[in-house]
Amino acid sequence: MQLILTEDQELLAKTASDWVAEKSPVKRVRELRDRNDPDGFSRALWKEMAELGWVGIPFPESYGGAGMGLAELAVILEPLGRHLAPEPFLSNVLLAGQALLLGGSDAQQEAWLPRLIEGSALLSLAYQERDSRFDVDAVTTRATRDGDGWKLSGEKVQVLEGNSADALIVAARSEGGDRDPRGISLFLVEKGAPGLEVTPQRRLDSRAAAIVQLSDVPVSGASLVGGVGGGAGLLAQVVDRATAGLCAEMLGSMTEAFERTVQYLKDRTQFGVPIGSFQALKHRAAEMFIEVELARSTTMAAVRALDAEDAEAAKLVSLAKARCSDAGILVANEAVQMHGGIGMTDEHEIGFYLKRARAAELTFGDAAWHRDRWAKLSAY
Repeated sequence: MQLILTEDQELLAKTASDWVAEKSPVKRVRELRDRNDPDGFSRALWKEMAELGWVGIPFPESYGGAGMGLAELAVILEPLGRHLAPEPFLSNVLLAGQALLLGGSDAQQEAWLPRLIEGSALLSLAYQERDSRFDVDAVTTRATRDGDGWKLSGEKVQVLEGNSADALIVAARSEGGDRDPRGISLFLVEKGAPGLEVTPQRRLDSRAAAIVQLSDVPVSGASLVGGVGGGAGLLAQVVDRATAGLCAEMLGSMTEAFERTVQYLKDRTQFGVPIGSFQALKHRAAEMFIEVELARSTTMAAVRALDAEDAEAAKLVSLAKARCSDAGILVANEAVQMHGGIGMTDEHEIGFYLKRARAAELTFGDAAWHRDRWAKLSAY
């Protein structure tokens, strides 16, 4: 498996890095947070990203996409992670978008994917519930037959950008127990549906999420995404793709935090010399570098395995997420500590990287959960 970028990917990465550095400095995170922006991101910048073709990278050309893979999307997500850009790639492109691409009907794909790719429609996937603890099969939201359609009742949490979405793809159970993989179905629910209530929230890293309440929400039979009762397998595929994409973003964040810290070690003087000359800090910086490079290798392996539909892809995704979660927390903690007292202040940007690392660690499963999943997939 090739763990270096191709020439085309290097060009894409350079273009993305330059554009994000100019258009999306980290100070945007503070500005969006301080004015309590209802979306938590810039719709104008999202539209620009769509016009650049980034939103359509993993979608077929027949819908206006680029017909590329997750490996190409990863080289976009890494610079976005470097600058903590909050635009909704995870919710739109990697969660709801992939659910529609892998399981949607022709009518659903034709109605939504072109609009998603051009940046004129926003979608989100509502699948997590209280106490589900990263288990996509832990679904208690009920789907009850109602003539030719269904009625949905339940609650979803941590719905990324759910408050901005024009439609939600909701996981609900038509049969089986609360953690039974059988009987889970996905439904496309448009904004404003009767009985649908969306409550905006802010995560630790200031990104937008929502709690979604469904009270006998009526949906038609045509709203099914995939077959009745077959949503668990589709959800697993979608969340794996999103997890790999998140790892690419985490890689960018930890790389930037590491590089900022190394520069600070060179600039900050004590006892008349740069503090980076102190052996103890050299050792800590070296450990950070090693962890970042290990995260890079595992992330590249995961996205390439998914693109190749490799039988080991799920294992490699869990390997990457476990490594990125551990490395992201280590690098962010060390970055704040080595910046000293100023690193603890809200005025300094390094603290935003720690908050992002904490939130990303618990998104789609933390390191312990993914190590356990890797062991189970390996038949340990």
